[in-house]
Amino acid sequence: MATILTPAAPADGAAGYGAHARAVLVLGLPLIGSHLAQMALHITDTVMLGWYSVESLAALVLASTLWFTLFIFGTGFAWAVMPMVAHAASSDDTTELRRVTRMGLWLSSGFAALAMPVMWWSDALLRALGQDAAISALAQDYLRIAGWGLFPALLVMVLKSYLAALERTQVVLWVTVAAAVLNVFVNWVLIFGNLGAPEMGVRGAAVASVVVAGATLAGLVLYAALLPALRHHALFLRLWRPDWSAMGRVFRLGVPIGVTNLAEAGLFTASSLLMGLIGTLELAAHGIALQVISVIFMAHLGLSNAATVRAGRAVGRGDGPGLRRGAAVVAGLSMGFALVAVALCLLLPATLVGLFLDPSDPVRPEVIAIGVAFLAVAALFQLFDAAQVIALGLLRGLQDTAVPMIFAAISYWVVGVPLSWLLGFPLGMGGVGIWLGLVVGLALAALTMSVRFWRRAQAI
Repeated sequence: MATILTPAAPADGAAGYGAHARAVLVLGLPLIGSHLAQMALHITDTVMLGWYSVESLAALVLASTLWFTLFIFGTGFAWAVMPMVAHAASSDDTTELRRVTRMGLWLSSGFAALAMPVMWWSDALLRALGQDAAISALAQDYLRIAGWGLFPALLVMVLKSYLAALERTQVVLWVTVAAAVLNVFVNWVLIFGNLGAPEMGVRGAAVASVVVAGATLAGLVLYAALLPALRHHALFLRLWRPDWSAMGRVFRLGVPIGVTNLAEAGLFTASSLLMGLIGTLELAAHGIALQVISVIFMAHLGLSNAATVRAGRAVGRGDGPGLRRGAAVVAGLSMGFALVAVALCLLLPATLVGLFLDPSDPVRPEVIAIGVAFLAVAALFQLFDAAQVIALGLLRGLQDTAVPMIFAAISYWVVGVPLSWLLGFPLGMGGVGIWLGLVVGLALAALTMSVRFWRRAQAI
């Protein structure tokens, strides 16, 4: 059987920094593109509902924050599949590769089923957290439909991890781009009632998200099942049969990843809930600012995924020098993207926020003014955000997930969220204070995770 390792990856630690940079970019750029295309799905919803009404936009901010929090927790099993498949691929162990991917699909489906009741009764949850009753009810309308899309969305993430670990990132990119285009069309039809469809507003965006997630899953399943180079993996053959040993391994690696994801996503969820206590305009501006920095974050996330795959392969080869050299390269590339992001947030904030609002909306100037202040603070944590996600990706490549989970919980929930509340309310800094709390939480995570990776890498 031909080895799965592609020529793009340096074979050992003797490869120079230039070779590592080329390999990281060959693997990482399509992943960055796919993450940006995925983000375009959410941006499309935000822009189109922002043009529909500010109330719909505020409801989407709450609804998508809750949906994304559950989604990012559930992706722990998908992210666990990536280093495990990369490690198996480095030794051409097709059996292990197949087993962990299948059980990743099982565990992801189970999580989606457990998450459904939270979304179905989200109105009571949001109102208990102090959110406006009308906005909470509208958010629940969205989630009762969009919640069904969690099943295909999580399965898509497992298959993306499987394909990325095999360094087949081009298909991940193009399938996600096609999904983003489809989302624009279905949103246009259902939100505004075009082509004879009913005008559904927020509910239309929810239906579109389910349709797009299902179509994306279908495309990746067909690719994985029918491509001659992958057919021998027999990924879906007897998929209904449990594999308890492999499930246990994916579960043990994936749960800490999911909790780490939840800790970080929860930091931003908590910031949205705190912002909702201030007012609707602040919440809308906060949602727009989060969308802007989330787009920027996709570059770091794509490089982090590449770091996971390449670290997993290096560990599988026992290649300590290659691991350390590749880590330095991917960290440097991410810092370069971060500096560009800082410039954008500081030089073009009003332009960026204004893209999400109807020019004729009477509250547009107020929302832009609030959003500009938020982006000024967001520029501060770009370097910290880049550093923490790259360190996290490298640690996952080492299959080190339990201690980073503890670091994340402390950084975000013991420090970040309480500080956001303290600065925002008792100290009277409002929304800017909430954002400053995010900065400190991310900075602490970046420091602790980076130190842990480099200490562990020296021992390999």
